[in-house]
Amino acid sequence: MTKWVYGFGGGSAEGRSEMRELLGGKGANLAEMSNLGLPVPPGFTITTEVCTAFYDNDRNYPADLNDEVETALKAVENLVGRKFGNVADPLLVSVRSGARASMPGMMDTVLNLGLNDDTVEGLAAVSGDRRFAYDSYRRFIQMYGDVVLGVEHYNFEEILEIHKEDKGYVLDTEMSADDWQEIVEGFKAKVAEELGRPFPQDPREQLWGAIGAVFGSWMNARANTYRRLHNIPASWGTAVNVQAMVFGNMGNECATGVCFSRNPSTGENRFYGEYLINAQGEDVVAGIRTPAPLTKIEREESGSDLLSMEEAMPAVFADLVAVRDKLESHYRDMQDMEFTVESNRLYMLQTRSGKRTAKAALRIAVEMCDDGVISRDDALMRVDPAQLDQMLHPTLDPDAEKQVIGMGLPASPGAASGQIVFSAEVAEDWAHNKGRKVVLVRIETSPEDIAGMHAAEGILTARGGMTSHAAVVARGMGKPCVCGAGAIKIDYRGGTMNAGGVMLKEGDVITIDGGTGEVMLGEVATLKPDLSGDFSQLMEWADGVRRLKVRTNAETPEDAETARGFGAEGIGLCRTEHMFFDPARIISMREMILAETEAGRRVALAKLLPYQRQDFIDLFRIMKGLPVTIRLLDPPLHEFLPHGDNEIAEVAKAADVSESIVRRRLLDLAESNPMLGHRGCRLGISYPEIYEMQARAIFEAAIEVSKAGGDQVIPEIMIPLVVGKKELEILKAAIVKVASEVETEQSAKLTYLVGTMIELPRAALRAGDIAEEAEFFSFGTNDLTQTTFGLSRDDASHFLDTYIAKDIFAGDPFVSLDQEGVGELIALAAERGRKTRPDIKLGICGEHGGDPSSIAFCESQGLDYVSCSPYRVPIARLAAAQAALKK
Repeated sequence: MTKWVYGFGGGSAEGRSEMRELLGGKGANLAEMSNLGLPVPPGFTITTEVCTAFYDNDRNYPADLNDEVETALKAVENLVGRKFGNVADPLLVSVRSGARASMPGMMDTVLNLGLNDDTVEGLAAVSGDRRFAYDSYRRFIQMYGDVVLGVEHYNFEEILEIHKEDKGYVLDTEMSADDWQEIVEGFKAKVAEELGRPFPQDPREQLWGAIGAVFGSWMNARANTYRRLHNIPASWGTAVNVQAMVFGNMGNECATGVCFSRNPSTGENRFYGEYLINAQGEDVVAGIRTPAPLTKIEREESGSDLLSMEEAMPAVFADLVAVRDKLESHYRDMQDMEFTVESNRLYMLQTRSGKRTAKAALRIAVEMCDDGVISRDDALMRVDPAQLDQMLHPTLDPDAEKQVIGMGLPASPGAASGQIVFSAEVAEDWAHNKGRKVVLVRIETSPEDIAGMHAAEGILTARGGMTSHAAVVARGMGKPCVCGAGAIKIDYRGGTMNAGGVMLKEGDVITIDGGTGEVMLGEVATLKPDLSGDFSQLMEWADGVRRLKVRTNAETPEDAETARGFGAEGIGLCRTEHMFFDPARIISMREMILAETEAGRRVALAKLLPYQRQDFIDLFRIMKGLPVTIRLLDPPLHEFLPHGDNEIAEVAKAADVSESIVRRRLLDLAESNPMLGHRGCRLGISYPEIYEMQARAIFEAAIEVSKAGGDQVIPEIMIPLVVGKKELEILKAAIVKVASEVETEQSAKLTYLVGTMIELPRAALRAGDIAEEAEFFSFGTNDLTQTTFGLSRDDASHFLDTYIAKDIFAGDPFVSLDQEGVGELIALAAERGRKTRPDIKLGICGEHGGDPSSIAFCESQGLDYVSCSPYRVPIARLAAAQAALKK
């Protein structure tokens, strides 16, 4: 019989930390803290299997779930000494989500559940504080009304704000018990007005309503977006945690807060966090009130005029420090903890491995390894390879002129410039549809802003602290973020922000520095990152573990130099067509295309030869003997021709032909589906002189660099888009002929490889035959994905989100390799290629070469290398090490 509910509290639990798939991360860690004897309010966890059953059975629960919940609820009542729904001394509970992967703010929470018109009086009597009781009741109605009943929160906020204006109040803390009682009546009236029925008074109806809302929130829009961005399967589901309430809003001997065992931005081994006196947990993370720092040194460094917890509550702070030490030692990782203080007694509400910046992740991993807490292998596994992207991009130039117009909290490091936008919707539109760089500016962010935050270069908020929604989500995304810039005034309706006396409107450019908290006018110059210290140490460890080589996709000296700086071990894809778009070359390229005869084409190609040769000389010198894989011309020729009247006239004049000839040639080259048309090796078959020129440029460059005293150059010449052996046989023979001619002319001996790009399903199936000619395969996974799925990566974006939402695709197959389909073709081609040629070299060079999960697949198939864009080289190096360790 399936067990649906697991209890915890009173120094023991039915679950443990290893059960996160069943209990979710929060439930598993609540159980673990209980087993460790920490002060955890008792409760129970409804498992993720219930969530799965809920959606599989048209949102109906398993038949025996109610009985298990009742049993668990009685256990909580016994531990607390209060009864759920009891009028005289009521047990109140919180209802929270808890997926196995942390999804901060994405799903719904309800606090103070169990309050009604009768139990609120019991709470007032027991606590001796009528104001606290009615404050808790209004919070419950507002939260339950929004989350469970669908009465949007602004309805309640409006009632509260009007009341405060009428009374002349500024802060919620000025409200009396009578004020809160009046607000409660207003809130209940609004619910009745909106829904046509009264606010539910039955605590058990409230409980099941909240449980259903949490399970329902697993499929809400923001949760779906978050899962898509972080590759979290919908099939995982969420658990629901029901826990006895403890109150941080019961007076000045109460508090609530969030803390980290180490600094999540820098990784420094120093206790770090924020708290609020006389508040509930949602007040901290929602950014409604600016919290106080946890420690005295934090207060001194930040200049806060609020007493730190260390100073205001020294005894409770000492208890919290002891818990911090115990949890970090137990989990051997930096912990993110939530706590409440009720009447000077500490309660722990959550612990989890804390989200951290890449800089912090590196420092924590290296320091814990150096301290002997974890091994090198553990350190390598602790850092998310994709997160390294945060460290690989420019930061502000300290010598650049800048006009600081505002200051906030340095919530997530890195610098970003962009046009101001005030809504997530505009951020998405401008970034995705108009190609603009934007900075999302909000009074405070909410989970509904998730897609806009992802689209933006950075985030700026006027309210909120270092543990607010904006800060936590930005750090997870690797986005620069400045929070709590209180002096900045934002007017959504007018589309303006006033910062430092400067009035800015939507579309104006600002720069934010998430490392200092500065907000600057205009765009500020940047510098390349410093990748020494912890970064270089971890990369050194990674290189000592990984088997896969990591190359780069590059065709310019700048990209090649950047990639070498990041540790690239060669070039896995040089796209030669990019070289022909230079203004000095495009004229000769177009002359070649317009030529009516082979002789005419050879004349034009002779003009291109010196440019092409110099291209390869530059790359060979930078790579210093490392392999360089050069793909011969791939795109259809019409891509090099103009289409506007003015451009056609210019080309005709430069080529000394009539405009009618240019237009006729455009018609000749026009194709209905050019990506499956006259391109790749088909060009080489039709116009062999093109590939002959490129081969000559490669071989002459290789000899020149080798003769100049450099390392021996062994170029790898790659023929694109083959469908079988015969194409490669013809083109390889032409390349070998050119090599022989150059060797004779230069009195030199060449060493080189000729291989092919496997990017069509037929080529993968015929890999055994193709390997008779090919000395290497490079899997072009971009086109292989397109042709396997029958999808255009340029057009699929219109419906991919729908396919992912409906679980047809697990994710975007152009971002992360489809291992079931495309992966099977790769595995088949590798097997058949090796059978024909045991020493064949195998790699991939599509965008998947920089994707960690795709790299793990390449390791599983025994490929020799992956190739990716320059800025993803360190990501690939670490991912390759992790793949080797997992294997």
